[in-house]
Amino acid sequence: MITRLLDSPRVLFWVPTLIWASTWHIILYQLAEASPLVSVATRFLLAGLVLLGVAAARGQPWWLAPRWHGWLLATGVVQYSVNYWSVYEAERYIPSGLVAVLFSLMVFGNALIGWRLFGQPVTRRFVIAAACGVLGVALIFWPEVVATHARANAALGLGLGLLAVVCACSGNALTLTLTRRGLPLLPMLGWCMTYGALALWAVSAWQGTATRFGHGVAWWLSLLYLTVFGSVIAFFVYFKLAQRVGPARAAMTGVMIPPIALAVSAALEGWQPHALSWLGIVLCLGSVYATTRPAA
Repeated sequence: MITRLLDSPRVLFWVPTLIWASTWHIILYQLAEASPLVSVATRFLLAGLVLLGVAAARGQPWWLAPRWHGWLLATGVVQYSVNYWSVYEAERYIPSGLVAVLFSLMVFGNALIGWRLFGQPVTRRFVIAAACGVLGVALIFWPEVVATHARANAALGLGLGLLAVVCACSGNALTLTLTRRGLPLLPMLGWCMTYGALALWAVSAWQGTATRFGHGVAWWLSLLYLTVFGSVIAFFVYFKLAQRVGPARAAMTGVMIPPIALAVSAALEGWQPHALSWLGIVLCLGSVYATTRPAA
């Protein structure tokens, strides 16, 4: 049953989209009690160990050959360490909404990767629809976007946000390249997340925050959710999607996540949509439909 579901591109698209949209709210419980880097490092270390354990239980070669570990380390540092560190640093200088807009640009970076590295064509329809999706995300967060210029060090924040996007795209490219070279996805993700977590702990130790864990029930429950759903399941299914439909169409999850996340925020945190946000949501929905439906 699960195997059949994972053969459906729609299921592969919506599972990580819905999970990652929910994590926007769940992460708040992590930030309330502990250092962000320690929370992310703990999340990815636990997720990496779970993935390696699942791979071993399924009889997959979880102890990958030493010649691959340099690549696994590089992928883990880029995808799960520098990427996340840059996001948290960027949000010190620019609104989180602008970071969401920057991340929606991943669709173009992944399209370039798919074309240059894997020979996957990019149609005019896809480019136009993806551009409408990015515009939609920008309209959803328009008040935050236009207020960015008033912030000190906004240029630094933009630079860090773009660095995070480049790292995410590069991590996608490295992951898909390694799977095309024969590495099984489960143990590969496990090692990458473990290496990324260790790199984050090194940074947090340098900052003097390595022992700032949360203690409340909400912190541990949110950590469990982010580990199992936000990391193990979401990343595994996302990369299954990227293998199936290509990295460009997989990155359209980044266009659909903000509207769903803000619907959760409206229900749980009192977020109030404005006229432009409704237009942005319509553009996001239309762009996802246009880029994921089969060509005529």
